[in-house]
Amino acid sequence: WPRFGASARPIVDNLHKRCYRRLFQATDEVRHMANAIYPKYKEAVLAGAANSAINGSGNTGLYAALIDLGTYTYSPAHEFYSSLSGIVGTDQEITSPTLVGGLIDGNNVTLPAVSGATVEAIVIYRKNAGANATWRLVAFLDTGIGGLPVTPNGGDLNINWNASGIVQL
Repeated sequence: WPRFGASARPIVDNLHKRCYRRLFQATDEVRHMANAIYPKYKEAVLAGAANSAINGSGNTGLYAALIDLGTYTYSPAHEFYSSLSGIVGTDQEITSPTLVGGLIDGNNVTLPAVSGATVEAIVIYRKNAGANATWRLVAFLDTGIGGLPVTPNGGDLNINWNASGIVQL
């Protein structure tokens, strides 16, 4: 600081701190996507496309997948289950799904004997009898989900949806 004198150091330090904060705020915003309905699912519903209804069951039901965000990054371009990575445990069906006033709801889900990487998100998708490249992604949930993040220990994991429903379209 010889050229500007000792009085310039606090100004430069303050500038570095502000830039550092902005850099890491932006990084956190990219890393932590707020809950979202996949745009490609919205398009499918509006177009009346096959495999977009949520009222099926079994091979045509609504399912929940646990996701490790260290491996998967949300993208609005993702459309099908085959786009996912970082799936932890075995996906489970959301039984008795309903759609009332644009609100998707269904029974709570228990995923048995889950082990693996830390789970930071849940992806809801619509399964069908075809290949997973045709199972539509419905919603990405990583905010306001009680118990997340969680590191599985081989025991059951319970997903207890909010009393007001799972997600609003």
